[in-house]
Amino acid sequence: MKRVLDWLVTVPVLVGFGGSLLFFDLLGRVTRLFGRRPFEWTMACLQRSLVEVFRVTGTRITVERHPEVRPRTGYALVANHQSLFDIALIGGLLFTNYPKYVAKKELSRGIPSISLNLRHGGNAVIDRQDRRQAVTAIRDVAADAQARGVSIVIFPEGTRSRDGELGPFKPAGTRVMLEAADRLPVVPVAIDGSWRLLAANLFPVPFRTQVRIRFGKPIERVPGDATALTDEARAFIEATLTSWRKPVPVG
Repeated sequence: MKRVLDWLVTVPVLVGFGGSLLFFDLLGRVTRLFGRRPFEWTMACLQRSLVEVFRVTGTRITVERHPEVRPRTGYALVANHQSLFDIALIGGLLFTNYPKYVAKKELSRGIPSISLNLRHGGNAVIDRQDRRQAVTAIRDVAADAQARGVSIVIFPEGTRSRDGELGPFKPAGTRVMLEAADRLPVVPVAIDGSWRLLAANLFPVPFRTQVRIRFGKPIERVPGDATALTDEARAFIEATLTSWRKPVPVG
């Protein structure tokens, strides 16, 4: 029965998902003519709409946000990575923080809306085979985000977890980001369950998936704290995932 429900909800999700990408790709090309902020607002609406599309499947999204995480404020977010849905989830929830992402260059071509946003939305598009280019791109985008008071997001694992397990951090890019945005408070972000949504690459989309996200308390900055904050963010994520997955005592 579960398999049947998965396929029943897949059709409307694919229609909504594809329709959103095409609609906002066209809208983004238009709003981009009017400046940076109208384009950012359009892409924020895209990310919010993609989150809503997955609710058709009965996806339950539990959000835990520290009260000090405020709208219209710039942060440096360090998150674990389970699927491409993570980007829409963070962007949709931090709507007015206009988060920028560190993403591999392969995503900047061929995907309506997403590729458009990566190329023109002030994100760091990196070539993972070219360390110098990657460092420069991350540094430039982080410095720009700090100057504008918007947010930047990095996934230090460097790739998506296919089974939800937290992978080792590749800290070099995170350190570059935190050093370049040395006044942006650091917000650790833990995500769990999103890997299940795309485990079969949308064929089918699973019915009633539980996704959880927790935005930790913003950590104020001190000089030379990049390495320590990278370790602190990983510890927060690991502890959060462990607490979520701990069996509930019976009786």
